[in-house]
Amino acid sequence: MEQAFRDVHGYGLNEYQNDPQKILEVEQRREQDYRQGQSVATQIERQAHRE
Repeated sequence: MEQAFRDVHGYGLNEYQNDPQKILEVEQRREQDYRQGQSVATQIERQAHRE
């Protein structure tokens, strides 16, 4: 899990847990990814109902 976190965010869990700015950056990125995923899901849902 540590390596996956490092691969995605560029730093380890210890750095993340001890730096409030990094926590904020990660949470903002997660929120953005979530919103993008919801947008894609909505678009696919609309296309599925057109046919």
